[in-house]
Amino acid sequence: MTVLGRLFERRASIESPLVPLSSAGILEMLGVQPNNPTGVPVTEKSALRFGAVWRAVNLISGLGGALPLHAYRSGTYERATVQILNNPHPDMTPLEFWRLQFAHRALWGNSYALKLRNQVGMIRELHPLVPERVRVANVGSSDTNPGGKVFILDGDLDRPLTARDVFHIPGFGYDGVCGVSPIRLAATTIGLGLAAEEYGARLWSAGSMLGGVLQTEQRLDQGSADRLKESWRSKVAGLSKAHEVAILDAGAKFQPITMPNNDAQFLESRDFQVSEVSRWFGVPPFLLNQTEKSTSWGTGLEQQATGFVKFDLHPVWLAPAEARVTKELTGDGIYAKYVVEGLLRGDTTARGEFYRIMREVGAFSANDIRELEERSPIEGGDTYLQPLNMAPLGSEGTQDAPDDAA
Repeated sequence: MTVLGRLFERRASIESPLVPLSSAGILEMLGVQPNNPTGVPVTEKSALRFGAVWRAVNLISGLGGALPLHAYRSGTYERATVQILNNPHPDMTPLEFWRLQFAHRALWGNSYALKLRNQVGMIRELHPLVPERVRVANVGSSDTNPGGKVFILDGDLDRPLTARDVFHIPGFGYDGVCGVSPIRLAATTIGLGLAAEEYGARLWSAGSMLGGVLQTEQRLDQGSADRLKESWRSKVAGLSKAHEVAILDAGAKFQPITMPNNDAQFLESRDFQVSEVSRWFGVPPFLLNQTEKSTSWGTGLEQQATGFVKFDLHPVWLAPAEARVTKELTGDGIYAKYVVEGLLRGDTTARGEFYRIMREVGAFSANDIRELEERSPIEGGDTYLQPLNMAPLGSEGTQDAPDDAA
């Protein structure tokens, strides 16, 4: 058996007679989490049926796809043009391509894309790969494969790919080779949420919406029961008959039905599962449209949104993409960086105060501010100013300029 065959031996084919039908490996191949005690199958795709997961994945992938990804020259910090960032795929827009890459990372913990090169070896296109089609292993570095990673596409061990062929952004993982799927780790949490939804659907469909029961001591055949029900409806059903007095004969009794409290409490469980999904993905609950425990004041939500960008969105999702793009796509002396300042900006008053301070200390020019506000530069707007009353620390103040310094 080849080295690759031994590395991937644990992923034996489901048709192999060596794999018992009770093996947890079969469930894993089918995408079902065997350690999920809820009994609800949870896969990267079925998890999207849970509203909180759908919202979290859409939020992360939407932000990752929509934020500007610019290239800069190291040292000078001037903008550089990298064609593969402006047009990574012949059909998909940059937003669609990067949104899909972030969605794959949020669901599978990894994103993959095939690198198509031109005749001189430059990357001209990136074609996304569904992560479930790819298996990754490390066979050790070599002259032709310094990183040691090999990618097996669709189980084809005879044609392994390397980092030269595949653009791979791994998420958090254990071995430095692959990221771990958040959906697999959170299978119990998500399964419990899906189970609560199914329980609620079964609860109502099983008859808990009945207004009441007509009881009689007599044994009625189906025809008599139907006539009694229709007679009851004709007397008291409908808005025009509200608060009518019903007269029951033949020993019939009406028993109203209400939902038991222990059945109604599953709503609290569903709310808790939304909070759990928020914890797994690092998304504030109010961004998952759960605002019961969040302040409705603007500054409170604004601080939570800023914290999400600082402590989750950038370090967990954006920074790994920046580093991998810089390492494999931009070329020497050029680095990639997301522009997140727009997400960190406060209201117009706070933003104006920030710009004023940065302008007065000489950190920003007028055109720097206009660029942040997505406005075209103006003539003479590249001048940097400094306060006239500033002097080195410990001096007695500003001194008059020499006569020959105008």
